Amino acid sequence: MVSKWHKELEVYSRIKNAIILEGNIYDSFEYPDGELKGAWLDIRHYLENFFLSAGYRDVIFYNHIDGFTASEEEMLDRFAKMVGMNASDGAVSAKFEAGENDAPRIIRDALTQREESIVIIMDMASRTIIAPDHLSAQDLKCYTVLKQALLGAADAPKADEGERIGNMLVFITDKKNDLPSWMYLNLNRVQGIRIDYPDAEQRRKFLTADNMKRFFDPEIYAEDYPGYEEKEDEWNSLLDRFVARTEGFTFLELMQLRKLCISRKIHIHELCSVVDLYTYGIKDNPWSSPSLYKRIGEGEERIKKRVKGQDAAVRQSLDVIKRAISGLSNVKSAASPKGVLFFAGPTGTGKTECAKTLAELVFGDESACIRFDMSEYMHDNSDQRLFGAPPGYVGYEAGGQLTNAVLKNPFSILLFDEIEKASPSIMDKFLQILEDGRMTDGQGNTAYFSDSIIIFTSNLGIYTKDRFGQRHENVSKDMEPEEVRKKVRDAISDYFKAELGRPEILNRIGENIVVFDYISEEAAGAIMDARLEKIGRKLQQDSGIKVDFTDIREKLFELCLNNLENGGRGINNIIEKALINPLARMIFDYRILPGTAMHLCNLREKNGQFVMDFDRR
Repeated sequence: MVSKWHKELEVYSRIKNAIILEGNIYDSFEYPDGELKGAWLDIRHYLENFFLSAGYRDVIFYNHIDGFTASEEEMLDRFAKMVGMNASDGAVSAKFEAGENDAPRIIRDALTQREESIVIIMDMASRTIIAPDHLSAQDLKCYTVLKQALLGAADAPKADEGERIGNMLVFITDKKNDLPSWMYLNLNRVQGIRIDYPDAEQRRKFLTADNMKRFFDPEIYAEDYPGYEEKEDEWNSLLDRFVARTEGFTFLELMQLRKLCISRKIHIHELCSVVDLYTYGIKDNPWSSPSLYKRIGEGEERIKKRVKGQDAAVRQSLDVIKRAISGLSNVKSAASPKGVLFFAGPTGTGKTECAKTLAELVFGDESACIRFDMSEYMHDNSDQRLFGAPPGYVGYEAGGQLTNAVLKNPFSILLFDEIEKASPSIMDKFLQILEDGRMTDGQGNTAYFSDSIIIFTSNLGIYTKDRFGQRHENVSKDMEPEEVRKKVRDAISDYFKAELGRPEILNRIGENIVVFDYISEEAAGAIMDARLEKIGRKLQQDSGIKVDFTDIREKLFELCLNNLENGGRGINNIIEKALINPLARMIFDYRILPGTAMHLCNLREKNGQFVMDFDRR
């Protein structure tokens, strides 16, 4: 398989005098033909072999640290004689400055001579100047001389033939715009060529035939491979998962994976696990924990202790987790997140609480739920806060808040609250995460989301806006749950398709829209009782005071029912106002001591405050 950039090099090296290589320049590459066919070479040796095969007599390398060098002493001696310099210790020393015997003038002399065909390869060309748009006077002179060299580049005889060939200058850069743009723009002697990362076909080819044998310890391969010989579908599925999980990997990294497989004595069926080991280091993978099945099996009961009255939403959420554990969540792409959920519905119905509980169930710790309030990312350039600013911009050194979080802990639930408030630029990035399962920040660090659960929350569909911008109730607690779910789903669909114009994001979410119901009277009572139990337990643990709420429960419940439009938050607000505040006043004013049992009664409102009485028992 001949790479695209090699084909372009073959074409443009015959008609141009300068090539700017950018992109994946630090990788190894399989040479496609000639004596070195099949050999893996770094970019320097690859280019040297290419140009010598093309008929050039000399291939000389330059970097601003070592000066001019060559792989053969004979070539370096010819070059030194050509430019009137002396070679010493395997190099012709020259600074990247604009003096008579400095590198730019030497390069100009070499390219403009007509006696011997030569290619000069400027290695680490991105490091010759600090900033291409703020050149010092010295830098300006250097690149002006290089432009003169390109404009005056001559033809010279090939090594073994009478035919002439154009002298050539090759820049190896991280990215093309590391060089001053005025040096190559509108200059038809220069051609940029991008070296891409290995695509899916190349990564799959790397794992076939003899390469596959070299991925595993010989004894393990001999033991495991016969089991796949008549299971073509299973074999192809394994390769597909590996190819998907190695998106963005270089050939060098694939070789390192191979060494890791051998050293760790990985079995063939464990092939994808080595990608996690390479990406995250040695970490316990919660998705393969033996206790996970037990925790998820008890999941519905455990979530219902914290999230009241949302049985359908809890079951639907757990189905997504079960798909992830069973390996059926990302059938289309093994690199995509383990699962995606879109929690919708009225405020205060338990969406955030459900996400936290899922984090505790799956990853054993509620703190594995990492929350991002998208109302803080409404403005243009907000994506730079999440994914990192580009080099040279404020905040570049800090990286991205989201990418940093995933790099630190790839096993997590990522909760994006009120997703409809996010900047459109962020929505574009979410599309990449949902599709490819990875994101590279401004510093070049790649965060992988393939072991994360992504949860979006939204209040879309609860209200609609008319043409004057006025909000109107779209659903109400008097409606049947199925009617509420349909209306909310329809509103979400309209938002992504019509208002946002991003139906593809909705397609990635699929059928994983979970609509939480309004808080019913029964659920309100359960929420209130759970809150009272927690208050009583905390008061007894912290202050040694035992409290009996029996005689004020009915009045408190009545107050809570009058504030259900705010869901569970409204219940908590009422409890704080009608119970916690007056109870705190009584404990303070009457100096209630540890060991006291308080029986609360006669809860009422007086002069704008709630008050109550108590008996010591």
